[in-house]
Amino acid sequence: MPKHDPTPAGLERSAQAWARYKALMSWMIAAAVIAVVLALLYLQLTGAFLSVHMVVATIAGVFFTVLLGTALMGLAYFSSHSGHDEAAQSHEDEHDLR
Repeated sequence: MPKHDPTPAGLERSAQAWARYKALMSWMIAAAVIAVVLALLYLQLTGAFLSVHMVVATIAGVFFTVLLGTALMGLAYFSSHSGHDEAAQSHEDEHDLR
């Protein structure tokens, strides 16, 4: 009788993909902070009036836009590297055969 594998084959691959995704997002938080600083510096150098509302809106807008864009792109890569795309493709192939 064959022995049961305690760790599913895709689980280790998925764990590695999550680790890479978390590392990517930690770097992207740093990139978002740098983008906010550069945006505020640009606004100050152009002579724009920087009210508290404009500074808060710039910080929130730039920071969350960078994070949202990188998170969504990172999830696309995560899906590809974790094996989820292959699983979806195999279900699609089964559906085509019917």
